[in-house]
Amino acid sequence: MSITLEQAITRHGVDVLDHLDRQVSIPVIDKAGRQGDVIVFARKARKHATVAVPSTGVPVVRGENGGNTHLLLADGDVFFDGQVASSTSLDLGTLTVAEGATAYLAHPEHGYIGIAPGDYVIRRQREQADELRMVAD
Repeated sequence: MSITLEQAITRHGVDVLDHLDRQVSIPVIDKAGRQGDVIVFARKARKHATVAVPSTGVPVVRGENGGNTHLLLADGDVFFDGQVASSTSLDLGTLTVAEGATAYLAHPEHGYIGIAPGDYVIRRQREQADELRMVAD
């Protein structure tokens, strides 16, 4: 079931910048999706995530140097086993969204993206300029 940006803000209490249309329906992905410097990929579960996402959410990437946080939120049973991205692994963690649930990534500049039931890996993106570096949001 799709909800509007306004409904998500009311439900989760995470606001976005004023220029974003609050009446737009939030897309719900089931294979892959990107939000700024974060990317979500569906994967076959080797092991389901086990740590429940609390009602306050889980920051998967914290805003640094004036940036904004990508916050993982849950409607229903959503689990996230986080890890720290490094130069050898861009993985931020594994995500399991139970049947009947929806996970959301919220970000003030990008709005919300929904994630359908299934198993996923959440990763940082990196770019190559003069050197390999994490994508800055």
